[in-house]
Amino acid sequence: MKGKPALTEVRFDAANSVKKFGITLRVVAMCYTLVQSNTYSTKRDLYYNDTKLFGSQSTLDETMENICCMLNVPRRSLHVLATSKGFIAGDLKFTEVDGNHVDCSTSKTGVLVPVHVQDISNVQSRARFVLVVEKDATFQKLLDDGMLEDMWPCIIITGKGFPDVNTRLMVRKLWTTLQIPILGLVDADPHGLEILCVYKFGSKSMSYESHSLTVPCIRWLGILPSDIDRLQVPRDALIPLSKSDLRKAKELMRRPYYKHLPDWMKEMQVLLDLGRKAEIQCLTAISRDYLTKVYVPSKIKYGGWI
Repeated sequence: MKGKPALTEVRFDAANSVKKFGITLRVVAMCYTLVQSNTYSTKRDLYYNDTKLFGSQSTLDETMENICCMLNVPRRSLHVLATSKGFIAGDLKFTEVDGNHVDCSTSKTGVLVPVHVQDISNVQSRARFVLVVEKDATFQKLLDDGMLEDMWPCIIITGKGFPDVNTRLMVRKLWTTLQIPILGLVDADPHGLEILCVYKFGSKSMSYESHSLTVPCIRWLGILPSDIDRLQVPRDALIPLSKSDLRKAKELMRRPYYKHLPDWMKEMQVLLDLGRKAEIQCLTAISRDYLTKVYVPSKIKYGGWI
């Protein structure tokens, strides 16, 4: 998802750049210390090391991204890690960098995606596919309704909304290591499709690192806008598209890669013509366990993805 790069100039001899230049040097010095001592830290920890200088977490985050882009290295190479928020469950075992052995099949609520994704080893799985789920609530429902057992062996992972770097790294790791299909389950709305695009193409803010964060072959399993009429989802279970949804849809359709996804374009047009969006949980209007017992299993069995 690389576009024309934006140029940021910070000059030590310009009065309006003095503070930004100082912050940049401070963050570089912190990263140098981490690399030299072979220790790791999170962005949040770095911020609390000098809150008076940074002023806000966003200032540190922006500076960190600029440094990574300038050096053309991922943030983890500077020993700065993101706090994980994603969860994973299913037929998967691996060893963390500290030697801890993780079995993702033993937890009823999922296992937190590790911080050092790049350094996990001994990845073992017989999974037939990986299901990437947009929302944590849907992830938990799939586990509670026994979908893992029904579809075993498989792996389910969620980034709990817009995915964090570690979740994206883990999905990429599973794809490159296991070489199995990666399927996405998101809301039938522009924001759900954007999340799917982040997994497939990367995000604008980290376009310089897209090659190590993306899964180009991820498929859209659901909820497809065309499923709404096909399944006769009750209209009162749908939500009218907001102005924000319409703006996001237009913005997505202007992206250069979008024209190379004709099936996705057709689904987006179906959504716009309908004028309503469908969240994953709308399928409970058909029956309480329709999502886990009928929709997802039948889609996977008969290849109902695009």
